[in-house]
Amino acid sequence: MDTNYSPLPSISLPAGTVLLSLAQRPRRSVTMESPAVEVMTDLRVLDPVTVDDDASVEDAHRLMVGRAIRLLFVIDENSNLVGLVTAKDILGERPMQRIHEQGRRHSEILVRDVMTPRAELESLILRDVEHANVGQLIATMKRYGRQHALVIEKNADTGHHEICGLFSTSQIARRLGISLNFVRVPSSFSEIQHTLLHED
Repeated sequence: MDTNYSPLPSISLPAGTVLLSLAQRPRRSVTMESPAVEVMTDLRVLDPVTVDDDASVEDAHRLMVGRAIRLLFVIDENSNLVGLVTAKDILGERPMQRIHEQGRRHSEILVRDVMTPRAELESLILRDVEHANVGQLIATMKRYGRQHALVIEKNADTGHHEICGLFSTSQIARRLGISLNFVRVPSSFSEIQHTLLHED
C-alpha cells in the first residue's frame, strides 16, 4: 500500500444537515442555447434500467412506475440488447393489436410483442451532440417523431459502439418549463442528423 497520500480533514456532521432527493437538488437553468449534453441522461455514470424480453407488459409497466421512468432497455436471456420499450408502447395501441391478432389475454402479452426491435432503432453520435445546443436537439427530436433518442460513441479499445446517452422529450420539457408534443415522423434519419448539425 502506498503511504505517500495524506488523509483528508473531517468534521462532525453539522446540526441541521439535510438529505436531499435528486428531484430537490438545484439544477442550472436550461435555455435553447444551452449545450445539448445538459439535458442528456449520461449512461456512462448511470446504469440503464433493463427488462427481459419475455417479461409481461404488466411487469414492465410496474418497473417503470417503480423507477419513475418511461423507457426500458430490453435484453434477451444472454443479456444482449434486443430493443427498447416505452410507456407509450405498453399503454398505447400495440398490446390491443396483439390481443386482436393473436387472441391472447392482456396478461399474456410480452415485452417482445410490443417493443421496438434493435434493428429499427436509430441513434445520434456523441461527437455531434457535444457540438449541438438544446434548440438544435429539440428540432432533431421533432423530426424524429419519438419521445426518446439514443446517443452512441465508439469504444476505442474494443472498436464497438456503445450506448452512452439518452434524451427524453419529457425531461427536456421539464428543464425548459415548456410543452413538447411532437407528431411528425421523419422520412429518413438522415433528416435528423442534418438538423442536428445544421439547423439554427
